[in-house]
Amino acid sequence: MDNVSSAERTPEYDEIIRVVQLYVDGFEDGMDKLREAFHEDAWIFAIDEDGDLSKGLVSERFERWAASYRPVSGRVISVVQAGSVASVLLGFDNTESLSDSWVDVLALIKLNGVWKITHKSAVHSSRASWAKPA
Repeated sequence: MDNVSSAERTPEYDEIIRVVQLYVDGFEDGMDKLREAFHEDAWIFAIDEDGDLSKGLVSERFERWAASYRPVSGRVISVVQAGSVASVLLGFDNTESLSDSWVDVLALIKLNGVWKITHKSAVHSSRASWAKPA
């Protein structure tokens, strides 16, 4: 995963990025990584290429995501932390077909010393052309 410059690092940057990487890796390595990355009650709101909105519990998508074996890479655009909350703007790039990539805004919270993703807002890259990889 590409990282932002060290001047932009938040106090717990490495741990926050570790959790985000678990999410990215879950598409190739399976549901255990997805379960570790997301809070069990995490929600998703996503706008697809056609502009249609889908929403629901992220955990209801784990099986489909893990079975997709999509080769993806995470491109960190920004990380913001304020105490026990953080957000990550992530380019979620399909490495075989950049036209099927996404931009995610991930919300994280630190509970009992452990960072978890609690919300994912996503938009298909065709609807966020500024965030496409070069």
